[in-house]
Amino acid sequence: MDLMNNHCVRLRQGDFAQRTDYAADPVAVAKQFEAAGFRRLHMVDLDGARAGKPQHLHILQKVAAETSLVIDFSGGIKSDADIEKVFEAGAVMAAIGSVAVKDKPLFFRWWDKYGPEKILLGVDVRNEKLAISGWLEQTDIGLFDFLEEMTRAGVRQVFCTDIGRDGLLTGPSTALYRRVLAQFPGLQLIASGGVSSPSDLGELAEIGCTGAIVGKAIYEDFENLNTWTR
Repeated sequence: MDLMNNHCVRLRQGDFAQRTDYAADPVAVAKQFEAAGFRRLHMVDLDGARAGKPQHLHILQKVAAETSLVIDFSGGIKSDADIEKVFEAGAVMAAIGSVAVKDKPLFFRWWDKYGPEKILLGVDVRNEKLAISGWLEQTDIGLFDFLEEMTRAGVRQVFCTDIGRDGLLTGPSTALYRRVLAQFPGLQLIASGGVSSPSDLGELAEIGCTGAIVGKAIYEDFENLNTWTR
């Protein structure tokens, strides 16, 4: 669930200028997800990612209060106060990307304070190079070098978004994820970007992914929501 201006939206390849609005009531959408059998919700505060501070904690709070979904929340979490507010609002996990790249001591301080089960590392890549700050800042840091460093430090749970496929419904980056899992066999890898159908989920499970983030494909065929949970 990507949020901008209190709406459920999707971007094309992370481009804020290529935005599609899908729903004006995120809480109602979350309830529909739960009714269809979903148990987990990945909530992304896109405005927060741009602003460098969460902007949709009120929606997180409402969804957490009115559903039993297990929510991981990301977007603009930069400080101790930010992450505390995210957990207070009802998130079970905080998904952290930019801080893990720019301020590793802070990332691992959170890791130690809250425990590894509460911190989900987010790695977003263009051409296998990390992008941060809502994908607006491109780095020269290679995906595999970064994962080598983080897994050596004990990280075992990661979601990886291929920005080039995100929002295109062209299928996930299975070959990339297969290479990641071959190099880091103990990694709990969640795939993100490009998922177009439930069959893609089977393909990702076969190569060893522990989960997948699905967005646009669900919104584009919302009347068949329960086909994703069969």
